[in-house]
Amino acid sequence: MVVLAVSLASDKWVPNSQLTLPLLISTAVSALVAAAGIPRLKALKMGQVIREEGPKAHQSKSGTPTMGGLLVVPVGTIIGGLISLEGTSAKQLLAVSSITLAYMVVGGFDDWRSLTRQTNTGLTPRGKLLLQSLMGVLFLAAAAWQGWISSAVSLPFGWSLPIGLLIWPLGLFVFLAESNATNLTDGLDGLASGCGALVFLGMAVQLMLRGHNGDPALAGFCMAMAGAWLGFLMHNRHPARAFMGDTGSLAMGAALSGVALLSDSLWPLLVMGGVFLAESLSVIIQVWVFKATKGPDGQGRRVFRMAPLHHHFELVGTSERTVVPCFWLVTAGFVLLGIALRPTI
Repeated sequence: MVVLAVSLASDKWVPNSQLTLPLLISTAVSALVAAAGIPRLKALKMGQVIREEGPKAHQSKSGTPTMGGLLVVPVGTIIGGLISLEGTSAKQLLAVSSITLAYMVVGGFDDWRSLTRQTNTGLTPRGKLLLQSLMGVLFLAAAAWQGWISSAVSLPFGWSLPIGLLIWPLGLFVFLAESNATNLTDGLDGLASGCGALVFLGMAVQLMLRGHNGDPALAGFCMAMAGAWLGFLMHNRHPARAFMGDTGSLAMGAALSGVALLSDSLWPLLVMGGVFLAESLSVIIQVWVFKATKGPDGQGRRVFRMAPLHHHFELVGTSERTVVPCFWLVTAGFVLLGIALRPTI
């Protein structure tokens, strides 16, 4: 309801804003596709394998159909890609849709290997990063050829950070960091899908609030992706009937990264994706401290009960039904902050 209310308000008061229609269409279609597809995933025995070292309460989720992203990501990209059918906007939408689907395929391959091996690990970390990097490089090469990406990063208050050729390694880092951050966030029922929908909404609104420097086409794509995740959330909320898997979470991060790079919105994405960032940092800190303090017995100190961060809150006694809405609320706060501190281009 919050996402719909904000999109309606934007369409009413922001010039050229047309966010509600792609949101509603994508939500309805993705909800219907997921409803029809989830029983098929179950029939194909695509049940999630729960890692043994995770919270014990999660063992009851074993067997829940995964790879749900395969059902809804194409819905978001197709509807989003139809926002504009000519000119530069159409080419950019095709590029963003392509990188989103490419990461979906990488995630799907990872999920499939996990299912066939009946383990929680699919691709090796190195192999996964290599495939993600390859797809990111292809996107960046196409963007460089078309001259779509600025060599400066726009910041609030009219500031700008000119980084020249460093924008290309930064762009690749954004793809890798964001897609893996959304992947880490996908650990509780409805957590990543709800947070993702809010961040896509925020990205769309800040683009429209830029006035003539905004991008209605990419804003519409964001709303189509927000709708895809809201439609999936109807089946992914607690108790989840399906999980998005790496198939969905990697695609989510790739879509956000592609939009941010093409629209000079790296700063808004950093702020709005604060929960994604916190989840990633919790893992990095946990691993670094453990390795730095590891003794002869092979044991080190832990900052958190368990990483990513949402598992820490679970293990200190906060129920999943409380953690998820709280993370949604925090994400909504970051989205508002990102809109308030959007670049003034």
